[in-house]
Amino acid sequence: MIKFVNRSRVRQLLLIFSVVLISSCKSTKVVSGGSVDERLSAKSVIKAHYQNETEFKTLSGKVRIAYSDGEDSQSVSVSLRMEKDKAIWMSAPLGMVKAYITPQRVSFYNKLENEYFDGDFRYLSDMLGTEVDFSILQNLLTGQAIVDLRQEKYTIDIAEGSYRLVPKLQGVLYKTLFRIEPKNFKMDLQQLSQPLEKRLLEISYENYQTIGEEVFPNEIKIKAISKDKENDIGLEFRNIEFNRPVNFPYKIPNGFKQIEL
Repeated sequence: MIKFVNRSRVRQLLLIFSVVLISSCKSTKVVSGGSVDERLSAKSVIKAHYQNETEFKTLSGKVRIAYSDGEDSQSVSVSLRMEKDKAIWMSAPLGMVKAYITPQRVSFYNKLENEYFDGDFRYLSDMLGTEVDFSILQNLLTGQAIVDLRQEKYTIDIAEGSYRLVPKLQGVLYKTLFRIEPKNFKMDLQQLSQPLEKRLLEISYENYQTIGEEVFPNEIKIKAISKDKENDIGLEFRNIEFNRPVNFPYKIPNGFKQIEL
């Protein structure tokens, strides 16, 4: 089990993770509506979900993050850049906090505390109680299932105006549930739980926005519960643009102390 130095460190790292967790405004509108078709099978809904995956090579914009652990709350707007399947980069105002994520590496530094972290995904996995890698982070941000739904068989029913999918063979240690909205077959809700460990990760997509011909999340709410502790993260994406040239300026400053986890 990963142990952190103090509560402020926990809040700091969760906030940074939540950032990782992201055409111009004039061409953007919120997507709503759509009605379910009770004749569709689970296989058909899953197939439509992957056929409607957001297509892009690069992404840039801003994301507004609201974080609360029940005792303290924070809110900040950061710049976000992505290259699909390769990199996620973010920077707080004035570059006070920067993070750079690749499929092999998780790295960030904090100029307020003169410290940095440079390692793998294990600490993120421990914090959320489920395995986390680059693909999971990318899918979470783009409204895709964080597990490959094509690898299992699911039962289907209708719940809250969406298609509700539950594995026919639920695990004992891990349980999953997914809801897919009917208009664009993007994720409405993703839920992973460990009942014996009293852990729950819930990702709720409040609404989507159209950007050109693509559909992308507009607001995401994340709830991470571990026994009697709960962390809530809200993400609101703004000024998202696809396929513009991007770079990822990132260098850990000299003299910073490495964070030991």
